Amino acid sequence: MSFKKNMRGVEFSYLEKMAPEQRHEALERLFEKNIPCVIVTRNMQIHPEMMELAVKYNTPVLRTDNSTSRFMSALIAFLNVELAPRITMHGVLVEVYGEGILLLGDSGVGKSEAAIELVKRGHRLVADDAVEIKRVSDISLLGSAPDVIRHFVELRGIGIVDVKMIFGIGAVKNVEKIDFIINLELWQDKKQYDRLGLTTEYTDILGINIPSITVPVKPGRNLAVVIEVAAMNNRQKKMGYNAAEALNNRVMSEMNNKESE
Repeated sequence: MSFKKNMRGVEFSYLEKMAPEQRHEALERLFEKNIPCVIVTRNMQIHPEMMELAVKYNTPVLRTDNSTSRFMSALIAFLNVELAPRITMHGVLVEVYGEGILLLGDSGVGKSEAAIELVKRGHRLVADDAVEIKRVSDISLLGSAPDVIRHFVELRGIGIVDVKMIFGIGAVKNVEKIDFIINLELWQDKKQYDRLGLTTEYTDILGINIPSITVPVKPGRNLAVVIEVAAMNNRQKKMGYNAAEALNNRVMSEMNNKESE
């Protein structure tokens, strides 16, 4: 008997013990607060007094067959995404070997062309031109495309391309976590670019630091291959192996051995 009462919920068990007049008074104290809605879980039968007050105060009453804990968990997860701080950035978001890669750079630097080449190589496009970024936790950013331009890419000289229709449903993805940022810029002969990668750079987006690198672009350079290698290298670092540090340690060890001789 006590098990059945627990299954019906503490609140409903409390209301059922009341006389109709008392129940009406107790529920009215709730509805008069101008609450957005009332959600009844476990598909429980709704009291007539609740429906009467819902009409009086113009308050929706919803019902689900989920348990309270399961419904609250799903609701909190949904609200964390929908109400998350967000920003829209000019760039391209692709999924490469399971890594969400955000390509940034000036217009015409080759972001969209690189994305198409990556799609041809079996990776997936998430967003082109405009990337909507949401902060869904203290460590995670999710990126997606605005609905109106989702799965479309602009290629200079060709025009608008529908990636999903040309390459198939497996070539696109609606949402992806942002794991790594690649800043593309035109090659500058006098600029010194990082050739070792011993220091990790970060780009702050919505208060979260995302690992990033700057890749110079010039004719003849295969950006798709460079981006693939960068994605795999970043994934390797997250697994605890840093090739630059390994090489540096090997060189230092070799130098120390020669000095000791």
